[in-house]
Amino acid sequence: MMKAVLTLVVFFTSIVSGLHFYVDTDEARCFYEELPKDAMAVGKYEVFELNPDTNEYVESNNLKLEITVDETFDNNHRVVNQKNQPVGQFTFTSLDSGEHKFCLTPRHTDWSKRAKHRIFFDLAIGDAKPLVDSKRQGDVSTLTSRANNLINKLESIKREQSLFRKREAIFRNASESVNNRVVRWTIIQLVVLAGTCVWQLSYLKNFFVKQKVV
Repeated sequence: MMKAVLTLVVFFTSIVSGLHFYVDTDEARCFYEELPKDAMAVGKYEVFELNPDTNEYVESNNLKLEITVDETFDNNHRVVNQKNQPVGQFTFTSLDSGEHKFCLTPRHTDWSKRAKHRIFFDLAIGDAKPLVDSKRQGDVSTLTSRANNLINKLESIKREQSLFRKREAIFRNASESVNNRVVRWTIIQLVVLAGTCVWQLSYLKNFFVKQKVV
């Protein structure tokens, strides 16, 4: 499988890299990009397939685009692994600064089919708003809302856990206090019982002596 490598220069301001290339089915086309930490990368793509009858590149419903992004500075740790429709976009945020490897691979749902493909690809680094359409903005808003709901639930769970810990501490202190009282009361009972036994033995001994039994 042939892999072509393109090196792009990245600035910390918003940039858009647009390119198109030709590949065969299951052939990966890769390029490398230096990303700063916490940078948002948005990739827009369109994949077309060569129609041998008309010799034109057309859309195909049986086609998927496999997208992978690896952190080359971290033993090729994979941060993106998607298999999307022929036309769309993907978004991710870099966790650390360093070189990232982007690979695009057209694949058929019919594994036996092979064809030529033309791929248009735009990559925005930093301020990616020009590439984020209204539908994507709605998706981002929905995800943001869900994330906020999860954060609120986590905070509620933390408050409940804190309350449970306080109640557990109160119950533990009460249990220890009761156990200490039980132990002290048991010791007192044993002392009283032992004293009673000693007194009874002494009384019986004196009684038998007076009665001249012993």
